[in-house]
Amino acid sequence: MTIASDPIQNWAAQAQAAAEAKAKKDQTLGIDSFLTLMTAQLRNQDPLKPLEGTEFISQLAQFGTVSGVQGMQTSLETLAASLRSTQTLNGTTMIGRDILASADHFDHTEGGTVRGQIDVPVGTTSLQLRITDSAGVVVREIQLETEDGTQDFTWDGMRTDGTPAESGTYDIEAVATVRGQTGSLEVLMAGRVSSVSLDASGTNLTLNTPTLGQVSMAAVRRVQ
Repeated sequence: MTIASDPIQNWAAQAQAAAEAKAKKDQTLGIDSFLTLMTAQLRNQDPLKPLEGTEFISQLAQFGTVSGVQGMQTSLETLAASLRSTQTLNGTTMIGRDILASADHFDHTEGGTVRGQIDVPVGTTSLQLRITDSAGVVVREIQLETEDGTQDFTWDGMRTDGTPAESGTYDIEAVATVRGQTGSLEVLMAGRVSSVSLDASGTNLTLNTPTLGQVSMAAVRRVQ
Protein backbone atom coordinates (compact mmCIF):
# COMPACT_ATOMS: atom_id res chain seq x y z
CA MET A 1 0.00 0.00 0.00
CA THR A 2 1.39 3.43 -0.98
CA ILE A 3 1.14 6.20 1.61
CA ALA A 4 0.84 9.67 0.07
CA SER A 5 3.00 12.35 1.68
CA ASP A 6 1.45 15.57 3.03
CA PRO A 7 2.82 18.51 0.94
CA ILE A 8 2.07 21.03 3.69
CA GLN A 9 3.90 18.94 6.26
CA ASN A 10 6.84 18.50 3.89
CA TRP A 11 6.97 22.24 3.22
CA ALA A 12 6.92 22.98 6.95
CA ALA A 13 9.77 20.53 7.57
CA GLN A 14 11.85 22.09 4.79
CA ALA A 15 11.18 25.58 6.11
CA GLN A 16 12.22 24.56 9.62
CA ALA A 17 15.43 22.97 8.31
CA ALA A 18 16.26 26.13 6.33
CA ALA A 19 15.62 28.30 9.39
CA GLU A 20 17.88 26.14 11.57
CA ALA A 21 20.64 26.27 8.95
CA LYS A 22 20.34 30.07 8.74
CA ALA A 23 20.42 30.43 12.53
CA LYS A 24 23.55 28.30 12.70
CA LYS A 25 25.17 30.38 9.97
CA ASP A 26 24.22 33.62 11.72
CA GLN A 27 25.94 32.39 14.89
CA THR A 28 29.22 31.85 13.02
CA LEU A 29 31.77 34.66 13.37
CA GLY A 30 33.20 35.53 9.97
CA ILE A 31 36.39 37.44 9.22
CA ASP A 32 34.48 40.69 8.51
CA SER A 33 32.64 40.50 11.82
CA PHE A 34 35.91 39.75 13.61
CA LEU A 35 37.63 42.80 12.10
CA THR A 36 34.64 44.98 13.03
CA LEU A 37 34.86 43.80 16.64
CA MET A 38 38.62 44.39 16.69
CA THR A 39 38.15 47.94 15.35
CA ALA A 40 35.56 48.67 18.04
CA GLN A 41 37.90 47.27 20.64
CA LEU A 42 40.71 49.56 19.51
CA ARG A 43 38.44 52.60 19.54
CA ASN A 44 37.08 51.92 23.01
CA GLN A 45 40.22 50.64 24.72
CA ASP A 46 41.30 51.99 28.09
CA PRO A 47 43.78 54.83 27.49
CA LEU A 48 45.71 53.72 30.56
CA LYS A 49 45.89 50.16 29.27
CA PRO A 50 46.10 50.41 25.50
CA LEU A 51 45.85 47.25 23.46
CA GLU A 52 49.32 46.31 22.28
CA GLY A 53 49.92 45.49 18.64
CA THR A 54 51.18 42.07 19.59
CA GLU A 55 47.87 41.30 21.29
CA PHE A 56 45.98 42.31 18.15
CA ILE A 57 48.22 40.15 15.97
CA SER A 58 47.88 37.26 18.44
CA GLN A 59 44.08 37.45 18.40
CA LEU A 60 44.03 37.72 14.62
CA ALA A 61 46.33 34.69 14.34
CA GLN A 62 44.10 32.70 16.72
CA PHE A 63 41.04 33.58 14.68
CA GLY A 64 42.84 32.59 11.47
CA THR A 65 43.80 29.24 13.03
CA VAL A 66 40.23 28.50 14.13
CA SER A 67 38.86 29.56 10.75
CA GLY A 68 41.44 27.38 8.99
CA VAL A 69 40.57 24.36 11.14
CA GLN A 70 36.87 24.82 10.39
CA GLY A 71 37.62 25.03 6.68
CA MET A 72 39.77 21.91 6.89
CA GLN A 73 36.99 20.06 8.72
CA THR A 74 34.55 20.96 5.97
CA SER A 75 37.01 19.75 3.34
CA LEU A 76 37.56 16.48 5.20
CA GLU A 77 33.81 15.89 5.50
CA THR A 78 33.47 16.46 1.75
CA LEU A 79 36.37 14.09 1.09
CA ALA A 80 34.88 11.43 3.39
CA ALA A 81 31.53 11.63 1.58
CA SER A 82 33.33 11.26 -1.74
CA LEU A 83 35.28 8.25 -0.48
CA ARG A 84 32.07 6.60 0.77
CA SER A 85 30.48 7.03 -2.63
CA THR A 86 33.58 5.66 -4.36
CA GLN A 87 33.78 2.65 -2.04
CA THR A 88 30.11 1.86 -2.55
CA LEU A 89 30.54 2.10 -6.31
CA ASN A 90 33.60 -0.17 -6.18
CA GLY A 91 31.66 -2.63 -4.05
CA THR A 92 28.87 -2.94 -6.59
CA THR A 93 31.41 -4.15 -9.16
CA MET A 94 31.99 -7.19 -6.93
CA ILE A 95 28.39 -8.42 -7.20
CA GLY A 96 28.30 -11.64 -9.21
CA ARG A 97 32.05 -12.20 -8.79
CA ASP A 98 33.60 -15.16 -6.97
CA ILE A 99 35.92 -14.38 -4.08
CA LEU A 100 38.30 -16.52 -2.04
CA ALA A 101 38.59 -15.93 1.70
CA SER A 102 40.04 -17.88 4.60
CA ALA A 103 37.34 -20.01 6.27
CA ASP A 104 36.98 -23.02 8.53
CA HIS A 105 33.23 -23.48 7.95
CA PHE A 106 30.65 -22.82 5.24
CA ASP A 107 26.94 -23.04 4.47
CA HIS A 108 26.02 -25.88 2.14
CA THR A 109 22.84 -26.25 0.10
CA GLU A 110 21.88 -29.83 -0.72
CA GLY A 111 22.70 -30.64 -4.32
CA GLY A 112 25.30 -27.86 -4.56
CA THR A 113 29.09 -28.03 -4.78
CA VAL A 114 31.82 -26.34 -2.81
CA ARG A 115 35.23 -25.34 -4.08
CA GLY A 116 38.32 -23.50 -2.97
CA GLN A 117 42.10 -23.46 -2.88
CA ILE A 118 44.94 -24.46 -0.59
CA ASP A 119 48.47 -23.09 -0.69
CA VAL A 120 50.61 -26.21 -0.31
CA PRO A 121 54.09 -25.61 1.15
CA VAL A 122 57.28 -27.28 -0.07
CA GLY A 123 57.92 -30.63 1.60
CA THR A 124 54.30 -31.72 1.90
CA THR A 125 53.97 -35.50 1.72
CA SER A 126 50.28 -35.90 2.61
CA LEU A 127 47.26 -33.62 2.18
CA GLN A 128 43.69 -34.47 3.05
CA LEU A 129 40.54 -32.33 3.01
CA ARG A 130 38.18 -33.19 5.85
CA ILE A 131 34.52 -32.05 5.93
CA THR A 132 32.56 -32.40 9.17
CA ASP A 133 28.89 -31.76 9.95
CA SER A 134 27.54 -29.77 12.90
CA ALA A 135 27.46 -32.92 15.06
CA GLY A 136 31.20 -33.47 14.56
CA VAL A 137 30.72 -36.46 12.22
CA VAL A 138 33.14 -36.67 9.30
CA VAL A 139 31.06 -36.44 6.14
CA ARG A 140 33.80 -36.75 3.55
CA GLU A 141 37.58 -37.00 3.31
CA ILE A 142 39.27 -36.09 0.03
CA GLN A 143 42.89 -36.81 -0.81
CA LEU A 144 44.61 -33.92 -2.60
CA GLU A 145 47.83 -33.56 -4.55
CA THR A 146 50.91 -32.70 -2.48
CA GLU A 147 52.74 -30.72 -5.15
CA ASP A 148 53.76 -27.36 -3.71
CA GLY A 149 51.87 -24.32 -4.90
CA THR A 150 48.17 -23.53 -5.21
CA GLN A 151 45.94 -26.60 -5.26
CA ASP A 152 42.27 -26.32 -6.26
CA PHE A 153 39.68 -28.57 -4.65
CA THR A 154 35.99 -29.31 -5.16
CA TRP A 155 33.48 -31.11 -2.97
CA ASP A 156 30.52 -32.41 -4.92
CA GLY A 157 28.23 -32.34 -1.87
CA MET A 158 28.21 -36.13 -1.50
CA ARG A 159 28.94 -38.12 1.63
CA THR A 160 31.44 -40.96 1.71
CA ASP A 161 28.59 -43.46 1.24
CA GLY A 162 27.44 -41.70 -1.94
CA THR A 163 24.36 -40.02 -0.49
CA PRO A 164 23.88 -36.25 -0.79
CA ALA A 165 24.70 -34.20 2.30
CA GLU A 166 21.72 -32.21 3.54
CA SER A 167 21.70 -28.44 3.72
CA GLY A 168 23.45 -26.94 6.74
CA THR A 169 26.68 -25.58 8.14
CA TYR A 170 29.81 -27.71 7.78
CA ASP A 171 33.37 -27.42 9.07
CA ILE A 172 36.29 -27.82 6.70
CA GLU A 173 39.93 -28.58 7.47
CA ALA A 174 43.04 -29.29 5.42
CA VAL A 175 45.25 -31.78 7.27
CA ALA A 176 48.79 -31.95 5.92
CA THR A 177 52.07 -33.63 6.75
CA VAL A 178 54.95 -31.27 6.04
CA ARG A 179 58.53 -32.42 6.67
CA GLY A 180 57.27 -35.08 9.06
CA GLN A 181 55.02 -32.71 11.03
CA THR A 182 51.23 -33.05 10.81
CA GLY A 183 49.01 -30.00 11.14
CA SER A 184 46.36 -27.88 9.48
CA LEU A 185 46.77 -25.59 6.48
CA GLU A 186 44.73 -22.51 5.71
CA VAL A 187 41.71 -23.19 3.51
CA LEU A 188 40.52 -20.55 1.08
CA MET A 189 36.83 -21.02 0.34
CA ALA A 190 35.08 -19.67 -2.75
CA GLY A 191 31.88 -17.67 -2.45
CA ARG A 192 29.83 -15.69 -4.95
CA VAL A 193 29.00 -12.12 -3.94
CA SER A 194 25.24 -11.55 -3.96
CA SER A 195 25.22 -8.05 -2.43
CA VAL A 196 27.40 -5.55 -0.58
CA SER A 197 26.88 -3.57 2.62
CA LEU A 198 28.51 -0.41 3.96
CA ASP A 199 28.61 0.28 7.69
CA ALA A 200 27.32 3.50 9.27
CA SER A 201 30.78 5.09 9.28
CA GLY A 202 31.13 4.42 5.56
CA THR A 203 34.59 2.91 6.00
CA ASN A 204 34.02 -0.84 6.06
CA LEU A 205 32.63 -2.67 3.05
CA THR A 206 31.10 -6.11 3.60
CA LEU A 207 30.49 -8.66 0.87
CA ASN A 208 27.48 -10.93 1.35
CA THR A 209 27.76 -14.49 0.03
CA PRO A 210 25.43 -17.50 0.39
CA THR A 211 28.35 -19.86 1.15
CA LEU A 212 30.63 -17.82 3.40
CA GLY A 213 28.11 -15.39 4.82
CA GLN A 214 29.40 -11.87 5.38
CA VAL A 215 33.01 -11.30 4.38
CA SER A 216 34.93 -8.09 4.99
CA MET A 217 36.48 -6.61 1.87
CA ALA A 218 39.79 -6.58 3.73
CA ALA A 219 39.56 -10.37 4.26
CA VAL A 220 39.28 -11.18 0.55
CA ARG A 221 42.42 -12.98 -0.60
CA ARG A 222 41.61 -13.47 -4.26
CA VAL A 223 38.95 -12.48 -6.76
CA GLN A 224 38.01 -14.78 -9.63
